[in-house]
Amino acid sequence: MRMTNKIMQNNSLYNINNNKVLQDKLSTQMSTQKKITRPSDDPVVAIRALRLRTSVSELTQYYEKNAPDAESWLTVTEKALGTGTEVLTDMVKQATKAANKDLGVEDLTIITQQMKLLRDEYYSTGNVDYAGRYVFTGYRTDTTLSFTSEVEDSSITYDYTSITEPVKIGDFDTINYTDMSAVDGLNKSNYTSYNTVTEQDITNSDIHRIRLSYDDLKDKTIEISYNGVTVTADPATSAENAYREIAAANAANPGTEKIVFVPETGEVLFSDAAYEKLNAAVTTDTEISITYGKDSWKNGDLRPEHYFTCEATVTKNGQTENKVFNKDADVDSQIIEYDVGYNQKIRVNTLASEAFTHGIDRDIDDLEKALASLTEINATVEDLKTLKKNLTEGTPDYETVEQELAAAQKAYDYVRENIHSMFEGTITSVQNYLDQTNVAVTDNGARSSRLDLVSNRLMEQKTTFQTLQSENEDVDISEVAIQLTSTELTYEAALMATGKIMQTSLMNYI
Repeated sequence: MRMTNKIMQNNSLYNINNNKVLQDKLSTQMSTQKKITRPSDDPVVAIRALRLRTSVSELTQYYEKNAPDAESWLTVTEKALGTGTEVLTDMVKQATKAANKDLGVEDLTIITQQMKLLRDEYYSTGNVDYAGRYVFTGYRTDTTLSFTSEVEDSSITYDYTSITEPVKIGDFDTINYTDMSAVDGLNKSNYTSYNTVTEQDITNSDIHRIRLSYDDLKDKTIEISYNGVTVTADPATSAENAYREIAAANAANPGTEKIVFVPETGEVLFSDAAYEKLNAAVTTDTEISITYGKDSWKNGDLRPEHYFTCEATVTKNGQTENKVFNKDADVDSQIIEYDVGYNQKIRVNTLASEAFTHGIDRDIDDLEKALASLTEINATVEDLKTLKKNLTEGTPDYETVEQELAAAQKAYDYVRENIHSMFEGTITSVQNYLDQTNVAVTDNGARSSRLDLVSNRLMEQKTTFQTLQSENEDVDISEVAIQLTSTELTYEAALMATGKIMQTSLMNYI
């Protein structure tokens, strides 16, 4: 092959250019600290880079955003449940104190007032939110757990035309009822009008009842459904009349099947025969549905839509909206989960039914009613005791007052024993609510612990993938610096060699 100066020059320029390209590549790597700047530089590195970047991006989303958000939700829930357990513990202490038979009416009144304040705090805790989302209300994170002061606004009404509450036979209890009608209104001013009252006029009995979640209900017939059977119960004119009616039926006609609905107290009373018939027709697991309505609400009442299937008409500023809640879905299925890893989800919410119960409010209602009866009969007893001291022993008036006092004292003893039993029962029931709340606390804590483990694993995975990404994309600066220096020396040497070749041509020898 004939080699001319021109060929040598072209080859030299070609090699110089290749050297310059390499120098530019190394310089770019030094500037960007990356192995490639375009996929064509190294398709294998480019493909792996896309995969690793996707993995790092997902792990960053899980570790830096999803997991902390879930942790914050669980922390807010934990603190709220912690407050709930403290409140319930205090309620147990108050109920234990009230169970002392030596306490008077005034002491019991003070304790009941303290328990009411604790109840209000308990339900207020249920309205805690995280970043504007209420944590105990399932999917309805924009709705408070309980009604707030908005129900006091006359321009807003909440008419729940239908609330279907599921109960079981085990939810029935017995309420002790003392018929004090014979001494109602008796005092030292009118005692002569009660001269026929005797101890035998004061009766006491136990009545089967189901206590609904709300009081002050609509005065209309309710439906009770079980095993495809539906029975109705008509509303009573008053709670006192309802109790007397059932007590009379049990005493005079034991076989009478009678069911009475008491709207003002939210109770359904069963005669012995009616209860026995129902008990025989169902099992412990049979669901008994009771449908009723309520349109009167107060601050602190738990919203029915977080617990039951219901229909409501909401009117705000003259605008009416009809709503149906939980008709096709179970309220207990409203679980909120966060994606915190590949195919890993963490439940973050605790449902209202798992932590907040209507029972506390209803227990306090029972105590208030019993305390009101005790206060009333206690005033009668004290009135008659004072009157008896001012009368002469052996006179007709003295004997009348003594007879009335015996009847009033009997009624007082019945009511006092009943309220003592109620406070003892409250200790048990509130302890059960506390146990239920502690289960929710434990469940929430278990999810938090699991989230901590997931977060630690995410941190390790993120570090691992970032290391792989760096090894795949990043250059070794020291190695590139050495290569660049070597390339620069090679480039300079090539220039010198080419310069000499370019200076010599055939004309030098002519």
